[in-house]
Amino acid sequence: MFDGFRQIYSEIPYILSGVGVTLSYAVIAVIFGFWSGTLLAVIKISNSCILRSFGSFYTSIFRGTPLLLQLFIIYFAIPQILGIGISAFMAGIVAFSLNSAAYVSEIIRAGIGSVDRGQYEVAKVLGCSRLQIMGDIIFPQAIRNVLPSLVNETIDLLKESALVSIIGEADLLRRANIVASEHYLYLEPLLVAGACYYTLVMILGIFAKLIEKKLSC
Repeated sequence: MFDGFRQIYSEIPYILSGVGVTLSYAVIAVIFGFWSGTLLAVIKISNSCILRSFGSFYTSIFRGTPLLLQLFIIYFAIPQILGIGISAFMAGIVAFSLNSAAYVSEIIRAGIGSVDRGQYEVAKVLGCSRLQIMGDIIFPQAIRNVLPSLVNETIDLLKESALVSIIGEADLLRRANIVASEHYLYLEPLLVAGACYYTLVMILGIFAKLIEKKLSC
């Protein structure tokens, strides 16, 4: 094994350069997924039967099909239908964001449901608008209640970003596979990639605990 690491030593910076690509997918998809999921959660608890049905249908589609299938449809099928090209990066961002929105919407909806209904009634009596109640009272508490679940979703998204290697994006895993195929050594490059993923997840977990501790104060 040590001899194998010596052989790929010069290639390690090349593998590590894929961390930026992996983080790009994760960060952008998390941001879009969070805001889209929040909007979707609000739709699901709205008074409109049509909106609620749309929200439920959207969630069922993206939770009921594999993420890899969704990625393939966006990267291969949609360009075929529309006659336009789409980059691997854009396909990955769209697929991960849409998929994440479905899961985040359920998490936030559960968080909103966990807030005591009495607070809503009291705020309504005091003359607060529905927007003020949701934005200033309900939503902050809901986020605090579901923060661990949101962190888990972010971690899952970070790891699932490795799927873009299948459509040719030079992320962390694909770079490790390229090095492995060039040197006919698979264990060592994959261990390097695995160590990078593990480190990123641990850093994210520490960051989440700091936020959770700050919110609990």
